[in-house]
Amino acid sequence: MSTIAQNIERITSLLPDDVRLIAVSKFHPVERLQEAYNAGQRLFGENRAQELAAKAPQLPKDIEWHFIGHLQKNKVRMIMPWSSTIQSIDSKELLQLVNKEAARIDKHINVLLQLHVAKEQTKSGFAVDEVLKEAEEGAFDNLSNVTICGVMAMATFTPDANQVSQEFELVHNTFLTLRENYFASNKAFKEISMGMSDDWPIAVEHGATLVRIGTDIFGAREY
Repeated sequence: MSTIAQNIERITSLLPDDVRLIAVSKFHPVERLQEAYNAGQRLFGENRAQELAAKAPQLPKDIEWHFIGHLQKNKVRMIMPWSSTIQSIDSKELLQLVNKEAARIDKHINVLLQLHVAKEQTKSGFAVDEVLKEAEEGAFDNLSNVTICGVMAMATFTPDANQVSQEFELVHNTFLTLRENYFASNKAFKEISMGMSDDWPIAVEHGATLVRIGTDIFGAREY
């Protein structure tokens, strides 16, 4: 068994049955992704549009590609044919463009609303007050080719586990508020994507249904 296969087996053995693993493959070559696929991994996450568009055609067609990085509007068309889920919807305008581009190629796509709860200003996403305001104003309604399936977030990169825990709890509470008040009729609204190699156990404690792990599967990135 390869090291990548061993890593996947170890991580999945620690995850609850209702939490799915996304293998984050940024900067890793297709050969390593194929190793993960051969070990049974089917969910992969890419951060860069060009990299997703280059890798996806070289790998098996039953891979479920999640785009998890900051998505520039001029890159939406590039990733649309390959993505099953776009996790990083951080504005109403981006959401509307994704819906338009999905309709253009007669595709239905899942998305997550990215929340900004970390202390770093460099991270993207809706502020909690902002996402609730947009929901109240109907920004997430009447999307013909998009299904909003939940939320995604990153915690502050810090050794302070209490801070990370508080941020993940805020994500979970915001998800519950959105589901109860604005997505009650949307049975697909059930995903909370949070937690990476350094903090996924804390994320799982706070309701994560998807964890995004790269380094602990593939090792250090190959630039």
